[in-house]
Amino acid sequence: MSLDAFLRVDASDDVPAAAQDLFRRKYRRDIPEFPHHVVAYATPPGAAEQPLCYVHFTDCGDLLLGGGACTDDRLLRRLDAAQREALRAAGGAYQHALAWSVRHFAPRFGAIFGYCGDALAARVDRAVGFVDAGLPHLLVYWTRPIEPHRRAQMIAKAHSFAPF
Repeated sequence: MSLDAFLRVDASDDVPAAAQDLFRRKYRRDIPEFPHHVVAYATPPGAAEQPLCYVHFTDCGDLLLGGGACTDDRLLRRLDAAQREALRAAGGAYQHALAWSVRHFAPRFGAIFGYCGDALAARVDRAVGFVDAGLPHLLVYWTRPIEPHRRAQMIAKAHSFAPF
């Protein structure tokens, strides 16, 4: 089964109300009100489209900070076996949403950073192409060649916002 048959990823500058409950369950707070919001919507059998995964990104000019990712395990259990297998083959909902986000935002930013203290999330980030930035919990996806001194500046800038 193709992911396109039941999964859609979208980015918005506005907080998607449909993802608010998912974020609150995970973090016990509201989604940040500033952009960017990426949501992977899934359509389980016999039901309407619902948010399966949410990731927040903060625009910092030349770089993007990614964080606040969460996946709805309850919705995952409502997908049928073929849908779950398609997601598993793609690395999961978060990996699919993150890879989509990298492709979507890469033309506008020199680097996308993640602050990750969770081993499973860090493994997914690395599977998408993120690498260690040389500081605890800080990962980076370089979207284009950048001079070493400029990379160091961008890493320092991202780190100044940590944790994000």
